[in-house]
Amino acid sequence: MKTIFDHEVREELISRINSLGQSNTAQWGKMNLFQMMKHCTVWNDWVLGNSKYTYKQEFMGWLFGKMALKDMVKKDKPIGKNVPAGSFAIKETKGDTEHEKQMWLNQISAYKNFSNPDFIHNFFGKMNREEIGIFVYKHMDHHLRQFNA
Repeated sequence: MKTIFDHEVREELISRINSLGQSNTAQWGKMNLFQMMKHCTVWNDWVLGNSKYTYKQEFMGWLFGKMALKDMVKKDKPIGKNVPAGSFAIKETKGDTEHEKQMWLNQISAYKNFSNPDFIHNFFGKMNREEIGIFVYKHMDHHLRQFNA
């Protein structure tokens, strides 16, 4: 199973992110390239602990989160299409994609020294390092596939 904590996997993601350009369009979903990149940088800030987010598991997650998490990290299956972005939906439609790309690349590299013991996914709940690594990779892969990268 691929994990963001593997050097070769981070290099693969960096290469795929670098391949993104204005000619890449979404194969599904409602986000444009800028919105997807911004979504990923905001999301990574959340996981990395670079935001002022309060970590708390939602009630439905408390009921079903662990079961869903085990299903996600134990199966070598990508995240499906059209999963809602929830609180990480980006409203603005225009912005500096090159700036977002550079931020995203820096964040991918930052996973080399990942340390956020306070992280609690709002649905899955408390996750161990292995689960976080697999989930982060699957999230990045999901959006890169969405834009043919």
